[in-house]
Amino acid sequence: MEKERSFYQRLKEKGVSRRDFMKYCTALTATMGLSSSFVPGVAEVFAAPAQRPPVVWLHFAECTGCSESLLRSQYPYIDELVLEVLSVEYHETIMAAAGHQAEEQLQNAIKKYEGKFICIVEGGVGTKYNGGYGKVGGRSFLEIAKDVCPKAAAVIAYGTCATFGGIQAAAPNPGGYKGVGEAIGIKPLQIPGCPPNPINLVGTVVNYLLLGKLPELDDMGRPLFAFGNTIHDKCPRRSHFENEEFVEEFGSEEAAMGYCLYKMGCRGPETYNNCPTAKFNDGTSWPVEAGHPCIGCSQPNFWDTMTPFYEEM
Repeated sequence: MEKERSFYQRLKEKGVSRRDFMKYCTALTATMGLSSSFVPGVAEVFAAPAQRPPVVWLHFAECTGCSESLLRSQYPYIDELVLEVLSVEYHETIMAAAGHQAEEQLQNAIKKYEGKFICIVEGGVGTKYNGGYGKVGGRSFLEIAKDVCPKAAAVIAYGTCATFGGIQAAAPNPGGYKGVGEAIGIKPLQIPGCPPNPINLVGTVVNYLLLGKLPELDDMGRPLFAFGNTIHDKCPRRSHFENEEFVEEFGSEEAAMGYCLYKMGCRGPETYNNCPTAKFNDGTSWPVEAGHPCIGCSQPNFWDTMTPFYEEM
């Protein structure tokens, strides 16, 4: 109880009311596809978690955009997520240690929590020339992935680079870059996006802490709660443009203001993600709402299959 009071006090100091936090938990619960009866349990995961699973976060070929998106998560803010909900044992961007000390921490964490830690992978893995196109601490990405991932209780490939190879896997791909699953022959839980929405990672972790299991996945290993529908399926621009009642009530001019961007090259009909419902920046907006067509960033090989952008497919 004391821990829960402390959590809400810290939120209050950041200008977040208990009401705002519960609204977030309600939205997160809905995003996860759970009934409203789970909202108190979701709140408790953040306010007074029963366990703090150890996390080893690996960085391979990436721009750190996936970590940056997570750093901007809210309710929990990144400090609560790192220090109270999870036990992040290794993360190059946010850890204090550097150089040999950091790599020693990685090895100590793997040894101490073998078979118990969650391994989150950010970035693609080079496979040509024995992984020589990318190294950390004198070891190739491929070598590190083969060493660390099989020792984890679960592997989460976070971002399109880690799931499908990303931009470095685009043709001609001289480094032989692949997603971590394909590179080392495992089946990770996959959360693609460039960057992915942090609510999908938070929802996956909360599902694990609340229900003791990872969420239901599709045939690509993606959580169905986030990747069960295409962008086009849930896009409000499409619904406004096609909704006869909307046109009748507000007129064709208002309907046209929310017109579908398919003719401008929007890849929403081919792209699976929950961007229209989860949005970004605490649910403020998302690219299509801001007038930019979807580029299909959460789909496999999107740099090769979705380009040239801004042209109707």
